Amino acid sequence: MEQKLYDLMDWAGIEELVYSEASNPHAMLGPHLTEEGLLIQALVPTAAEISVKISSTGKKYPMELADEAGFFAALIPRKSKTPYTLVVTYDNGVTEELYDPYSFAPQYREEDLKKFAAGIHYTIYEKMGAHPMTIDGVSGVYFSVWAPCAMRVSVVGDFNLWDGRRHQMRRLGEGDGSVFELFIPGLHEGEIYKYEVKTRAGDPMLKADPYANYAELRPNNASIVWNIDKYKWNDKSWMDQRAKTDTKDKPMNIYEVHLGSWIRKETVKDETGKDLVGSEFYNYRELAPRLAEYVKDMGYTHVELMPVMEHPLDESWGYQVTGYYAPTSRYGAPEDFMYFMDYMHGQGIGVILDWVPAHFPRDAYGMAVFDGTCVYEHMDPRKGSHPHWGTLIYNYGRPGVSNFLIANALFWADKYHADGIRMDAVASMLYLDYGKNDGEWVPNLYGGNENLEAMEFLKHLNSVFKGRKDGTVIIAEESTAWPMITGDPKEGGLGFNYKWNMGWMNDFTNYMRCDPLFRKNNYGELTFSMLYAYSEDFVLVFSHDEVVHGKGSMIGKMPGETLEKKAENLRAAYAFMMGHPGKKLLFMGQEYAQVAEWNEGASLEWGLLEYPVHKNMQDYVKALNRLYREHPALYEMDYDPDGFEWINCSYQNESIIIFLRKSRKNKETLLFICNFDNMEHEKFRVGVPFHGKYKEIFNTDSRDFGGEGRVNGRAKTSRKLEWDEKDNSIEVYIPPMSVSIYTCTQVEEAVKPEAKKPGVKKAADKKPADKKPAARKKVSGKTASPKKADTVAQEAEMAAAAKDGQKRMAASGAGQEQISTSKEEQKQIGMSREEQKRTGMSGEEQKRIGMSGEEQKRIGTSKKEQKQISTSKKKQEQIGTSKKEQKQISTSKEEQKQISTSREEQKQIGTSKEEQKQIATSREEQKQITTSKEEKKQISTSKKSRKQIGTAKKNQKQITASKPEDSKTK
Repeated sequence: MEQKLYDLMDWAGIEELVYSEASNPHAMLGPHLTEEGLLIQALVPTAAEISVKISSTGKKYPMELADEAGFFAALIPRKSKTPYTLVVTYDNGVTEELYDPYSFAPQYREEDLKKFAAGIHYTIYEKMGAHPMTIDGVSGVYFSVWAPCAMRVSVVGDFNLWDGRRHQMRRLGEGDGSVFELFIPGLHEGEIYKYEVKTRAGDPMLKADPYANYAELRPNNASIVWNIDKYKWNDKSWMDQRAKTDTKDKPMNIYEVHLGSWIRKETVKDETGKDLVGSEFYNYRELAPRLAEYVKDMGYTHVELMPVMEHPLDESWGYQVTGYYAPTSRYGAPEDFMYFMDYMHGQGIGVILDWVPAHFPRDAYGMAVFDGTCVYEHMDPRKGSHPHWGTLIYNYGRPGVSNFLIANALFWADKYHADGIRMDAVASMLYLDYGKNDGEWVPNLYGGNENLEAMEFLKHLNSVFKGRKDGTVIIAEESTAWPMITGDPKEGGLGFNYKWNMGWMNDFTNYMRCDPLFRKNNYGELTFSMLYAYSEDFVLVFSHDEVVHGKGSMIGKMPGETLEKKAENLRAAYAFMMGHPGKKLLFMGQEYAQVAEWNEGASLEWGLLEYPVHKNMQDYVKALNRLYREHPALYEMDYDPDGFEWINCSYQNESIIIFLRKSRKNKETLLFICNFDNMEHEKFRVGVPFHGKYKEIFNTDSRDFGGEGRVNGRAKTSRKLEWDEKDNSIEVYIPPMSVSIYTCTQVEEAVKPEAKKPGVKKAADKKPADKKPAARKKVSGKTASPKKADTVAQEAEMAAAAKDGQKRMAASGAGQEQISTSKEEQKQIGMSREEQKRTGMSGEEQKRIGMSGEEQKRIGTSKKEQKQISTSKKKQEQIGTSKKEQKQISTSKEEQKQISTSREEQKQIGTSKEEQKQIATSREEQKQITTSKEEKKQISTSKKSRKQIGTAKKNQKQITASKPEDSKTK
């Protein structure tokens, strides 16, 4: 070696390189201008000889071996840098011309390093990882990785015989935000690589790239260089429309899918007879049309894919991720997955990706102890270890970690056009003591169990997404009552768009597990969810978690001795779910009632659709989904309390609930009648929101779905009969174990002119008949003394009036003709004592009816007052004297006996002397009832009093003048 060259050698630096301990190899390797000329140095351990070839002239300069480990150097007589190549002859005789990796400038700007160090470089994935690119006209791959505490990091692969000395990377920046980078010319897409990380203790480790865009199929785990920017998207119209759409008032019905088991191929054998790895999976491109066709046919709006990020273990279902930036190679390459997303959008189907920022696995090639220290996890196992899953917990307070995760969520939205991110296990992130015993966790700085760093991370991430305004939704799977999950971060919320309603799922599932006979004891589990339904923006879920680990499938949870009985319960459950406020999600296979639990290692049991019970269930869910999309009341006001109204939630013994779902248009209101008991109800009265027609449009008992066909075929017109605190009501048939859904069409009540019917005279026009003076009578079995004759006669008269009050409620000739004596119609009214209370026929009101002749005279004997009572058809309808309502009042002999003929009932009504005294015996009480002019108005104008007074002056006089004996009912 020439003296000049020898003098330029940094022997300590050479030793550092040879032992692969350099964190800045560019300080030694590559071109360096000196006073003597251009010094070029290279480290190629397997080289026999190397020459420098100047690109502009083609002239070669041989390099001298400075160290037997493969360190070469050359001094070229130039005063400026110039492009060159290295012509390398290896010890096996092979010669190769290549560009020097250490002759290229870094691709990081100072701004990039500062933003990453602060945790706000939201496109850091454009820098980190492996990116095919061209620099200074030379194609190659640019590598970058975060390993702040590593002594040295090298890129290794087949291209350098996995020798960590060949491509040692340069550290940029300082401290926690420092990164390693290197551009390797000549590499292409498809190269397999890893990082060799040497710890401060001098121990080398092979690590997969956390930012890799592609990875080997398990059980292999190396990263693969891939260009993910070459796919040409065709979903611009979808993306533009999504950005303008608020999903809160739009239908969102999600089909949760595990791509590896939704459908599978037969395993192919290799030439040795072993199963060919991965041959059982369909490619993303093969899955796309099959899944899209099925989802569209079933009527879902979205699919939610269980994690498609790269993971080593099939049995983890994708929830133990090692390659956060790589779609799993089980189903194809990155552009295959892009095609899948693009195709789904073209079919009008949104795609939500399951994402796992709560924990990561301990695999040695993964992120655990990445640079010999805890880079992504906490060093303290009380903070960094998850006992439930044996995984590690992210250190959300470290900027590089939070940047890694936030950028990753944005990556799937930007690069793969994901319409939503469903965040797994949020509860485990929020609580420091989640799944831990005392002594196994460390309180926060305030002494509480809240993970303050995780809270800030979630707020940060959600704020970034909201600021983009591109229509992407973020959904939290949070299983506790942590407040304001979907609240505004500015007001203390976490900022999610939606939260899974795990409380509803658990309560309702427990309720449906019960035998119908005992459900009344758990009625609260059916209604409790509405107490907090508007505290968050919820998604109602029957997810994969509910059909594994011995929990049984959805139909397996249902009671019933036969599969048909179980299906009957499941139909009711799904319909109630569709009526309850909130978006919807159902796991695959449950739409056709797969009996077995889900198995990630096998395809769904599609063969079950050959059996009627399963085909009927599939048809049922399809019809239910179609109903959901066609009726805005089921989604438009999911998160507005005005979109839901209880009609009745107190039928505990009957296990019935009745409610309304509403949209912004009154005409789109839907009425739900849910019966979770095995008892049917033939004539069940239900209060309705307004006068109109109520048409049953959906019934879970339809024969089309495997039911008995016990439906309400005709529309119901409401009656002006108060029920369920509503002015109007209808009478319906409720099948056992069913949900009936009605449309509600409001009809204005016609106002008809007042007119007299032909041949009917007003009661006031009739002359009173002559009556004989009242004779002495027996009261309660005793003879009244002459001394008290007047008082007794008066009491008897009042008692008789009370007994005869119901009969004479509409005693005019016209009224009597309009009264029906049909016993069957009377039964429809239900004039039992209990129902008399409902319709107002209580003893108290009968007291109001049983007034003395003197009181009746004071109330309404004048012709003017009679006109106010009016027997016009309009007012007869209001006071209950129309033919239809008179039929319902009914004075048939049989019903009259039920009302007042028996002595026992008379006692209950008030005919005993004691009760008569309570009615109106003293003149003082009569004065209290009627002397006030204001009270007379209140009595005469009340609706019930008008019914009970009657409309005829003659009848009033007949009541007043008749003998007690004549006043008795027959």
